[in-house]
Amino acid sequence: MGKIIRFIFFGNYFVGILAVALTIEATLQLRLPFNSLNYYLLLFTAPIIYYTYAYNKVSAKPLAANPRSKWYFKNKNFINWSQGMLFAFCVVLAINLLYQNFSNIFNLPVIYWVAIVIIVTAGGLYYGLLPKSFLNFNLRNTGWLKAFVIGFVWACCANVLPLIMLKLETGIGYHDSVLWTWLFIKNWMFCTVNAIIFDIKDYPTDANKHLRTFVVRYGLRKTIFSILIPLLIIGLIALGIFADYKGFGWPQVICNVFPFLLTIYVAYSMHRRKNILYYLMVIDGLILFKAICGIIGMQFVK
Repeated sequence: MGKIIRFIFFGNYFVGILAVALTIEATLQLRLPFNSLNYYLLLFTAPIIYYTYAYNKVSAKPLAANPRSKWYFKNKNFINWSQGMLFAFCVVLAINLLYQNFSNIFNLPVIYWVAIVIIVTAGGLYYGLLPKSFLNFNLRNTGWLKAFVIGFVWACCANVLPLIMLKLETGIGYHDSVLWTWLFIKNWMFCTVNAIIFDIKDYPTDANKHLRTFVVRYGLRKTIFSILIPLLIIGLIALGIFADYKGFGWPQVICNVFPFLLTIYVAYSMHRRKNILYYLMVIDGLILFKAICGIIGMQFVK
């Protein structure tokens, strides 16, 4: 069981599940048709490849105090083999998607192309994956901005990419800009808070690298009580105001409140050090819990 858990979480397969879950939640909340199975398979595999490649890139040497780093070193051959297989599968899915919708690609409005360029650029700069000869800049090294970039990329994954693919595959657009903007900002802020909590794990490393994340800049206690919990409370208040404006029913409101309350509890408990698997299972698990609650909440909408 321990090997299976490490395989799922260290191997970033759980990240693929999160990407699909957030997308399904957003699709239901926006009341849009689902994308094709081809797209969901691509959405599942691409983050696995991205995070695994990025982690290998920034952690070339195994660290004795880092179980994840040791797992990558021990399973280096398997990781290289699986990366190759997943990449080949991704290429086949992408080619099939482009082939089936080739004529629609050139009919995408300019705003969709702008969104694609922004997402690809943010994703490339996040881990400094672009060639240094082209642009030597890594958004992770910008300290406090790092968490907001992570949240932005995940919000785009959940709320922007499905709209682009839906337009590409079916020609259907989306016009409720108020609801879309609210859901995008909610996902952005929730994933940003999640990333700040996750930075607690990297506090000693970031401090040694002089990377001024919130935890390094303000300390653990101040980050929890002056940044994380106030942000989540503001999110709850904003949720209440928007729910009243849109006329959400109580079951839907309660389902959307649960993830905020659980995140507040987890943030409060972070004053005690946890192991790496706790962060990967519980902290990232908050995103899955949010997606599940959002999906359940939509079942109460007539």
